[in-house]
Amino acid sequence: MSRAPDTWILTADCPSVLGTVDAVTRYLFEQDCYVTEHHSFDDRLSSRFFIRVEFRQPEGFDEASFRAGLAERGEAFGMVFELTAPNYRPKVVIMVSKADHCLNDLLYRQRINQLSMDVVAVVSNHPDLEPLARWHEIPYYHFPLDPNDKPSQEAKVMKVIEETGAELVVLARYMQVLSPELCRKLDGRAINIHHSLLPGFKGAKPYHQAYSKGVKLVGATAHYINNDLDEGPIIAQGVEVVDHSHYPEDLIAKGRDIEGLTLARAVGYHIERRVFLNANRTVVL
Repeated sequence: MSRAPDTWILTADCPSVLGTVDAVTRYLFEQDCYVTEHHSFDDRLSSRFFIRVEFRQPEGFDEASFRAGLAERGEAFGMVFELTAPNYRPKVVIMVSKADHCLNDLLYRQRINQLSMDVVAVVSNHPDLEPLARWHEIPYYHFPLDPNDKPSQEAKVMKVIEETGAELVVLARYMQVLSPELCRKLDGRAINIHHSLLPGFKGAKPYHQAYSKGVKLVGATAHYINNDLDEGPIIAQGVEVVDHSHYPEDLIAKGRDIEGLTLARAVGYHIERRVFLNANRTVVL
């Protein structure tokens, strides 16, 4: 479900205690706010409560006063909340290598406003995709990677992220492992996409490896990055059935489609404030 353009988003989480739903919804009612979408989840294993509400504000709505009142109401519950205004478009930096399918898909979805975001830069360790970024009038930064001096290349990447004010970084088939230091700096705001094949095939030509084993499923996983390679908190996954008639090039083509769709879905969840981090897992409302 996509977000309505005229609604505010309220997200909050707190320990699992009696009255959490009432604390949020009653406050919205008292402020004459009309709820258009509401989802909540109580994790009984972590004893943590999560809620996401979209609402329309009344005439004369005062954001500062609303925030102050909700902070006071939520204090008794240990509630931490975020409020996102209508039509807010986060700034995004996309990192790529040579594959263009995920980048092209994200830029297209931005152009038709299916993803309400502003891609402010494309960063790559190769020059190949500069024409695609230029066509969309987006700055392209080519930072070649010296295996003997990775920190200097990552420092340039981080400078672009900071100077553009990017809220989110998307690794759209960026085929380099980020350092633990950069992972820490981008904790909770960098999304990666990679193939999901069973069994797991690592290294070169994973789809050719999968073909040789006669796989029956291909898929993709979008997740937040962390220090564990391809093992960060999962946001979205996609899968499709294949069979003996699918040659390696067919598996690769299906993989591209699933990667693009899964990454776009994960980015959409993030920018619509639907994703909550819950230890090393996610709650997606």
